[in-house]
Amino acid sequence: MQYTLNIKGRLMELTEPQVMGILNVTPDSFYAASRAETKEAIAERARQIAGEGGTIIDIGACSTRPGSQPASQQEETERLRMALRVVRLTVPDAVVSVDTFRPDVARMAVEEFGVDIINDVSEGSTEMFRMVARLGIPYVLMSVQPDLRQTLLAFSQKVQQLRDLGQKDIILDPGFGFGKTLEQNYALLNELDKLLVMELPVLVGVSRKSMIYRLLGISQAEALNGTTILNTIALTKGASILRVHDVKEAVECCRLTTQTSLSASSSDNRN
Repeated sequence: MQYTLNIKGRLMELTEPQVMGILNVTPDSFYAASRAETKEAIAERARQIAGEGGTIIDIGACSTRPGSQPASQQEETERLRMALRVVRLTVPDAVVSVDTFRPDVARMAVEEFGVDIINDVSEGSTEMFRMVARLGIPYVLMSVQPDLRQTLLAFSQKVQQLRDLGQKDIILDPGFGFGKTLEQNYALLNELDKLLVMELPVLVGVSRKSMIYRLLGISQAEALNGTTILNTIALTKGASILRVHDVKEAVECCRLTTQTSLSASSSDNRN
């Protein structure tokens, strides 16, 4: 499928996979190296993501790691306002996504700072659906369902809700690490290509997650190689966007996987 996203009237082509770099402005995100709390650190991280080839900067101001206590809406809003000012000044042409499950936070980010995408990790709510449809921007819909069948059922129902409200651009995130056992995460990854029946782009976020480091008996800091392997598998199964901490490595993974696919197509045409 040839997917595009409408970013304020400009089409972002997903013919080749895109990399979404994570910028967390929280003190408690699960991977410490992803945290940037000062203006200087936020600017440096934004420049790094753009400089390493990331095409989307995903800013989160409320940790969703297991066992964490979510920040209040006021705290999340204040963190985001500070971060978005810095990012818009540092890399003004960047496509910016905000990671939030709160409709009013989404509204603030779009209306005050022109945020381009809302990345919702809550599996969606009627209030959020109405908000993003009114704002008219691409929306990442996540699933916390444990297996492919239930994920497809949930996506089908929620995508129809969004369509009924007039939402156009929808990105599906199967939600690795959310509501799933280690075994269920891998089973879903193995069947990821079956989500393409929805005819919507798929975002995969496995970067340094417990499904990697717990299986291998290593730390989060040692999980880059495992992340790259799972990203490669996701790309071969049709993922359009990789959400990652390590942008340079993910960009290289996308380029190599894309080139392999192009070479295979050329070989098939010659035969």
